[in-house]
Amino acid sequence: MNYKQLGSSPRVSEIGMGTYYDPQWIATAKSIGWRRGADAKVEALKAGLEGGINFIDTAELYGSEPLVAEAIKGRKREELFIATKVWPNHLRRDALVGALEKSLKRLETSYVDLYQVHFPNSKVPIAETMGAMEEMKDKGKLISIGVSNFSLQQTKDAVAALKKSELSSNQVEYSLVNGEIETDLLPYCESNKISVIAYYPLGHGRLAGAASKIKMEEVCKAYSKSPVQVALNWLVTGRNVFAIPRASRAEHVKENLMASGWQLKPEDRAKLEAAFPR
Repeated sequence: MNYKQLGSSPRVSEIGMGTYYDPQWIATAKSIGWRRGADAKVEALKAGLEGGINFIDTAELYGSEPLVAEAIKGRKREELFIATKVWPNHLRRDALVGALEKSLKRLETSYVDLYQVHFPNSKVPIAETMGAMEEMKDKGKLISIGVSNFSLQQTKDAVAALKKSELSSNQVEYSLVNGEIETDLLPYCESNKISVIAYYPLGHGRLAGAASKIKMEEVCKAYSKSPVQVALNWLVTGRNVFAIPRASRAEHVKENLMASGWQLKPEDRAKLEAAFPR
């Protein structure tokens, strides 16, 4: 597993684990406390941790913070990189402070490594939100500040609103089949040392489908890797990009582990990009 700098943390696995499952799962988790397949999901997270992944991404919305808490029990907290997110209706100062405290309680930790604004909220001044973030950072409740689903201009506004801290990351949809951020957001992040955290890195499963396998067959054979492993490697190798495929089954996480520690040749990257015009 390769590790890279994310925010102030120098050793973060370039392949992480996402814990967004589906809307119905979230609804039942939050309404009646039933987390379908919880044991399997915890085992998936543990499999990743045992294989060298130390980056787990969750959110107050997801209802999966308690699963993360269960998966990391008994592990050295300083060796983990735990990220969570605050929902846009909690971006006022007092609401953000309260939301973070609740997340910490569910995660059973005294701090998070990365706290992210899940979506922007035009009704709340970004300066108020970033001010609350910096206040919580000063109190040791969070280490790094991030955003999610922010456009280029929204990202610039967040950067400008921070008085003492740097913006560490922007979590956005990005994959071999969705290169929308490459036109403006990705170059800006790269030039300003803002990490990109790619969700849906397998294009909602499209890159594991039969049609994609055919397109990727030549490259996969050259490296003895699966389409999933090739697609994830394309995302993370040589760039300040981290991928967070969903961790729901241990066998899938173990496959994801093998996406790191090797490097696609430039000509093979070009073949993939030609096969999947974005």
